[in-house]
Amino acid sequence: MRYNRLGNTGLFVSELCLGTMTFGGEGFFKQVGQVQQDEANDLVKAAIDGGINFIDTANVYSQGLSEKITGQALKDLGIKREDVVLATKVLGPMGEGVNDRGASRGHIMDQVKASLTRLGTDHIDLYQIHGWDPMTPIEETLGALDDCVRQGHVRYIGVSNWAAWQIAKALGISAKDRLARFETVQSYYTIAGRDLEREIVPMMNSEKLGLMVWSPLAGGLLSGKYRKEGAEGRRANFDFPPVDMNRADKVLDAMEPIAEAHNVSVAQVALGWLLSRPHVTSVIVGAKRLDQLQDNLGAVELTLSEDELAKLDAVSELPKEYPGWMIARQGEYREGMDPGSATR
Repeated sequence: MRYNRLGNTGLFVSELCLGTMTFGGEGFFKQVGQVQQDEANDLVKAAIDGGINFIDTANVYSQGLSEKITGQALKDLGIKREDVVLATKVLGPMGEGVNDRGASRGHIMDQVKASLTRLGTDHIDLYQIHGWDPMTPIEETLGALDDCVRQGHVRYIGVSNWAAWQIAKALGISAKDRLARFETVQSYYTIAGRDLEREIVPMMNSEKLGLMVWSPLAGGLLSGKYRKEGAEGRRANFDFPPVDMNRADKVLDAMEPIAEAHNVSVAQVALGWLLSRPHVTSVIVGAKRLDQLQDNLGAVELTLSEDELAKLDAVSELPKEYPGWMIARQGEYREGMDPGSATR
């Protein structure tokens, strides 16, 4: 297991992160997973034993039950608080009230305390805004998050599912007003869905933000099991995230012989490709069963050759879009120049 800096901080996190969306199984999240406490304890133990020091959850997962199970697992296993980096999120509805949702100061302040209680801890290492709230000014959200940091409830902040321009605007406000800044972006990214590379990845590289990848197997599609089992499993009832199936099929065609050559699963190849990307900080892996998690852990041992990576890059390449192709064309003559000299 390798460990990477979390954004522009001095904190290091494992290249794989244990996701806990499958914990609980209440309400909507029943179709994602229904992992109960004993099973969760086994998954958390396997993750820690495998070198993972990073766990990601959210208040909205099973209406707080995922956080409770996560916190209880750490307690049951006797894991020292300083040995694990805990991340959770806020945004989604946590009650019937009109203000029981969103990225307002009121909701953030209420929910950070509720998450601390459910997790059984005195601080959250990474507190993330779970999505875009069109009704709350960014300044209000950032001010509330800065207060969470100053009060010691939160150590670092991040954002999930925002556009590049929204994140860049937030970073500018944080710099201007001397507020805690976003250190991470949690986004959907797979070898079959590389849209992130158009705007968000260049912005992250420029601003030194870390990337946490959610749904690295596209809801299980890139495990290859649906080719054998048909439409059984999670995607039969919850077809998410959206995937270009023509591209996914081509990617699977390319990954299968590589998996066979390395004697690994197709899922490990999909994860291995992500782990080879220099802009990826940590890949979130969730599981309903211990064998699924153990298979995912095996991806850290897989080293894909340059030729294999080139084949996977080619088959999954994004179609050209404006203004990207024009920016690349107009910048060609400047690339590779020595910044300390120029000739005419």
